[in-house]
Amino acid sequence: MNQKKKYGQGETTYLAVGKEAGVRALVERFYALMSSRPQYQTIRSWHPEDISESADRLALFLCSWMGGPLGYRAKYGSINIMQAHKHLNVTDVERDQWLSCMSEALEQLNYSQDLVEYLLEQLRLPAERIRQTCSGTSE
Repeated sequence: MNQKKKYGQGETTYLAVGKEAGVRALVERFYALMSSRPQYQTIRSWHPEDISESADRLALFLCSWMGGPLGYRAKYGSINIMQAHKHLNVTDVERDQWLSCMSEALEQLNYSQDLVEYLLEQLRLPAERIRQTCSGTSE
C-alpha cells in the first residue's frame, strides 16, 4: 500500500514504467492486443489501419500523464481528452474493452502488481469521463 502512495508524485510513475521506452513498450503491446483479439475489435475499428500515429500520440500522452516530459504538447499541441473522443459512441462496453486491453498489456509486461493496480485505478477515471461525454453520440 505504501508503494501505491508513491506513484503519482513527480516522475515516480514514469520512472516505474521504464521512462519513455517503457511507455512505448506498453503502448505497442496494447495496440498489438487490440489488433489481435476479437473482443477488442470495436475499439480497434476506431483507429486507422496504420496505427503508428495513434500509438505515438498515446505514448507521448501517457509519458506526460505519468509525470514525464511534455512531449505530446510539444509535438501535437494541447489535448482535451473528452473532445478528442467526442465523435465516438463510447458505452460501458467500449470503456471496459479499453481498460481490459490496457490491463492485459500491463500484465504481459510484468510490472509489479501494485503499479498495475495503481495505473488501472487512475485510468478508470478518464475512461469513465470519456464514456459519460461520448455515450450516445452517433457521428
